[in-house]
Amino acid sequence: MKSWLLHIIVNAVAIIAVSQLFEGITYEGIGGALLAGLILSILNAIVRPILVVLTLPITIISLGLFLFVINAITLLLTDALLGSTFQIAGFGTAILAAIVISLINLVLNSLIKDMK
Repeated sequence: MKSWLLHIIVNAVAIIAVSQLFEGITYEGIGGALLAGLILSILNAIVRPILVVLTLPITIISLGLFLFVINAITLLLTDALLGSTFQIAGFGTAILAAIVISLINLVLNSLIKDMK
């Protein structure tokens, strides 16, 4: 339970950071970012593995770069589920945001792992 909550907070921090970098990403307050982090965590736990398995040949051919497209799709699904609470301007913005969120998650998760 504790690590699940940490993943939600890390996702919320990443969403806040990405919204500062890109004009096409908006959220409504800290609660909106936490809700987006929660939905993104749920989608990453349930939908993302299914998409990875279904697109495995494309992912292998692209040497793993297609995973950023899958991350962008989960961000767009989060946008669709939350409506005006969390919005992404388009697919290009979602791809760039997916790359930056992946990097932020990598750094924050390694820092958290070192603290334990």
